[in-house]
Amino acid sequence: MEQLKKDISLTSGIAQLSTTLMGTGLFMIPAIAAGIAGHFSLWAWILLFIAICPIALTFAQLGKRYPNAGGTAFFVRKAFNAKLESSVAWLFVSVIPVGVPAAIALAAGFLQQILPEPISNNLFAQILTVLLLVFVNLMGTKSSGHLQTLIALSVFALVGTFLWKGDVNSADLVMPAITQESIWPITAALGVMFWCFVGIEAFAHMGEEFKNPQRDFPIAIIVGCFVAGATYWACSVVILKFGAYGNAQFDNASIPWLSAQLLGDGAKWIISLIGFSACFASVNLYTQSLARMVWAQAREHRPYSPLAKISRRGVPFSATLLVGGVLLISCVIGTLSQLDLEFFLKLANSVFVLVYMLAMLAAYKLLRGFGKALAGLSLLLCTGVFICLGWSMFYALGIFTLLLLPWKQWRHKRQTRAVE
Repeated sequence: MEQLKKDISLTSGIAQLSTTLMGTGLFMIPAIAAGIAGHFSLWAWILLFIAICPIALTFAQLGKRYPNAGGTAFFVRKAFNAKLESSVAWLFVSVIPVGVPAAIALAAGFLQQILPEPISNNLFAQILTVLLLVFVNLMGTKSSGHLQTLIALSVFALVGTFLWKGDVNSADLVMPAITQESIWPITAALGVMFWCFVGIEAFAHMGEEFKNPQRDFPIAIIVGCFVAGATYWACSVVILKFGAYGNAQFDNASIPWLSAQLLGDGAKWIISLIGFSACFASVNLYTQSLARMVWAQAREHRPYSPLAKISRRGVPFSATLLVGGVLLISCVIGTLSQLDLEFFLKLANSVFVLVYMLAMLAAYKLLRGFGKALAGLSLLLCTGVFICLGWSMFYALGIFTLLLLPWKQWRHKRQTRAVE
């Protein structure tokens, strides 16, 4: 049976998860959250981090015991059955038309700023981004890990520079008093902010490729979440201090605007390069995980198909090309639709939160003792976040319901009747 190459070390694992969690989110979510909840968004970040800790620890326990490229779908199969596994797998893949194009569009926005004028076109930048994603993925997880370590260091340096140049002091860190009126904006902000911690479920697909998954996988998840959470909170403090938020256009450009205010216009190309790199790192892991999801399903159900094969570098070659092709089509459709970025984020978040809920449900059945209690708490927290999503949660519920319907049985009955 084809096996993936074990190339991920502890350091590269932490770098991959932290850059994935920060990636696109750092360049838009703090400003969007500030626009929704103002200074109360600082409380929302703390509440979100508290909620994500048990979820991250539960994923760490699952990945430690069951390292597999199938990720959450594999956990669900271990806990329940193959039918539910297939539904979860396709539910995760359903994020491609709503979540990944939004992330690629944001990355392309930065890339467009550094492309020569004749080819400085947003759709061309998106296509180029997808081609780079496919190329980096085909190079293998070791090369990808080294790249994302460099990207993580550049993002930390950028946020550290903002704190220094912005002269952030103790007065800027004072938390506002929570009132009854602040509860609704905080919960509304949480519905968008959860995007910043989607990536843990994608990272679960990489467990099989760790050199020492039992030791390094849980450490990488815990440290990666802590690093990302601290960076988001620090970035939000700077955005709130300088009022770098207010409308959809400004929210997406808050970091470039801050860089111009604090570092001068000469730093524009550096910010564009760091912004593209960070967004690219985030989408890179999703491309990897989606390809591995397709490969894992093919390995399980059609082991002799081209999708179940891996390259000499130990990566699912055909599955990566397939995901890349779907991304290209999705980007073209996303560009033509011209829908608001926040709209796509809410739809994608509904899928991710539902996947988290199913993973926690599987963990509650698979784990024992402290792990079982942690999974139960995580399930309740995920349910709370799912409710905070409001109308967008029906997108994920609708897709999941369709996937659970007995399509194979109905098709078999129709074929039987036709024969008769």
